[in-house]
Amino acid sequence: MTSGNGHGDAEALRAEIARTRAELGETVQALAAKADVKARVKESAAQTRQRVRQQAAQTTAQLRDQARLQAQAPLPWAVVAAGAAVAAAVVVVLVLRGRRR
Repeated sequence: MTSGNGHGDAEALRAEIARTRAELGETVQALAAKADVKARVKESAAQTRQRVRQQAAQTTAQLRDQARLQAQAPLPWAVVAAGAAVAAAVVVVLVLRGRRR
């Protein structure tokens, strides 16, 4: 690596210094970003807002799908039977009240 006039070592040294400066600059930027608490909190809040919006949209879509399916599904026999039983009980109560008067 040593040239006869010494310029090869100087050029290599300059290149190494330039690489070191670039790495140092990147390191300083990374440390500054970590030290900027306000910016980190803003970024975290933005990510949380985005995640909540996505979850809300997903939940809304699921609820719409469930409502659509329930609207299309026929009433279960148990619900129909319970409704008939309540109606019959109301009729019986009304008839019994009518007899007392």
